[in-house]
Amino acid sequence: ILLDVMLPGVSGIEICRELRARGHTTPVVFVSARSDELDVVVGIEVGADDYVPKPYRMRELVARIGALLRRRRGPDSAPPPALEAPADHDVIRVGDVTLDPGRHELVVRGDVVDLPLREFQLLHELLAHAGRVVTREILLAHVWGIDYDGDPRIVATLIGRLRARIEENPDEPRHIVTIRGVGYRYNDKA
Repeated sequence: ILLDVMLPGVSGIEICRELRARGHTTPVVFVSARSDELDVVVGIEVGADDYVPKPYRMRELVARIGALLRRRRGPDSAPPPALEAPADHDVIRVGDVTLDPGRHELVVRGDVVDLPLREFQLLHELLAHAGRVVTREILLAHVWGIDYDGDPRIVATLIGRLRARIEENPDEPRHIVTIRGVGYRYNDKA
């Protein structure tokens, strides 16, 4: 989380303190025009993992965030294995569904369907691996990122939304099928 100390109406220090009090362990990096030693020390003491004074150099900020994420994952943690998938610019057609990542366009039975970014990314993962089961963990890692620490039930929520947009009868899905205890499969023969 990138957080400024001076936010309109609320203190970044208070936000960080509240996150830590609630047990959130997501790395927090303060970026702030306040660069006195006391400001930096207070930021670190309330739970920030780093404090970068403004103006900052973008490459340095990215390097600091990368280092934080590497330390957080630890030496033995590796991302889930990558799945073989078409390049992002390749159009994917499975039955009566066409997904064009280059245009961020979904066409279902001839109708263009608008999708928010995360739903689009989730559907892309499923269509790219049509006929194969994709675990919830892989979907979380590939769509939300390896360090996602929010509620994993977000996958089921977005699957429900996708079914409402794609399935003729969302209560009896033929395309996006739940494989209990494993993950989801986009049926390539539906």
